[in-house]
Amino acid sequence: MRRMFLTVAALVAVSGSAWAECSPANWRDCAGKPWMIGPPETPVGAPWWPNPMWGAGDESGSTNWFTRPEVVKRGVGEVSGGKVYRLGHPYSADMPLFGARKFIIRIPGSPTDGPFGANKLVYNDEFVATEIGQVGTQFDGLGHIGVQTGNDGDKASMRFYNGFTMAEIGNETGLKKLGVEKLKPMVGRGILLDIAGVRGVDAMDVGQEITMADVQNALRRQTMANFRFQPGDVVLFRTGWTKYWITDNTKYNSGEPGIGLEVAKWLSDVVQAGGVGSDTWATEVIPNPDPACVFCAVHSHLITRHGIVNQENMDLDELARDRVYTFLYMFSPVPIAGATGSPGAPIAIK
Repeated sequence: MRRMFLTVAALVAVSGSAWAECSPANWRDCAGKPWMIGPPETPVGAPWWPNPMWGAGDESGSTNWFTRPEVVKRGVGEVSGGKVYRLGHPYSADMPLFGARKFIIRIPGSPTDGPFGANKLVYNDEFVATEIGQVGTQFDGLGHIGVQTGNDGDKASMRFYNGFTMAEIGNETGLKKLGVEKLKPMVGRGILLDIAGVRGVDAMDVGQEITMADVQNALRRQTMANFRFQPGDVVLFRTGWTKYWITDNTKYNSGEPGIGLEVAKWLSDVVQAGGVGSDTWATEVIPNPDPACVFCAVHSHLITRHGIVNQENMDLDELARDRVYTFLYMFSPVPIAGATGSPGAPIAIK
């Protein structure tokens, strides 16, 4: 962190620009930064609550789109041959995990119990210890990410989607608001943007940002130059990062390519996405080209400000190999009451 402050100080000395003073300690000086939507009343701009689309008190965010018949029918209309694609990785102890997260599975007893009856039945159960919604092919719910809008540590000023505070939702036995059980099942149209394909690489590099130019180039390469995105669409970005899944976990966790604020604003303001996803662990570029921006594109902008859910660590390679760019997308978050996210296997059907 100190190294970042020194870099910022150097920028101020060279440019004399007020925005160069932007830092965690002086976030009001971040006015004009891409993540500052409106005046700097909070570290991400103007207050974002109540949600202008779904209303005060809403806890379902972008998944509300999937209650609309026209959104579901648009997705179902993409099915032609009936091929099913699994877009999630298997869950295992050797998969890459962010930070200190763990995934542990045990079969008690082996078998767990039995035999019973004259038919001598035996059975196995599993015991899993993990951060259930935030490992593997992980799904970020709306209680996962918030913004400290007041003094550090003040739970009454830690704001989440629709303005809910940590003081309101916090509970050691599960979130009292914004739990993943409040989200709707996702059944709609999915669109794959193969950014690694259009760049002609197996995998993009750490810190490479997906821009709107990349999006337009991918659409042209996919013969979709005139494609019309519609509200409720689920937009998935392929960077090729799956190349390092399990084969090189250190590389996988070292950072990632992904979208920045330019594409995030397009998703929220133009597409009005029902969800976003990628083959990386955060969907957004890490590290951000601006060192003051930490998870500010997908996590602060899409999840917290707009309530747009995010599916991470997907396997999109088979879709790309088959050149399947539009499809029926289906994912039902496991309704664990009070959870911040969900495990599971999203699927595409073409």
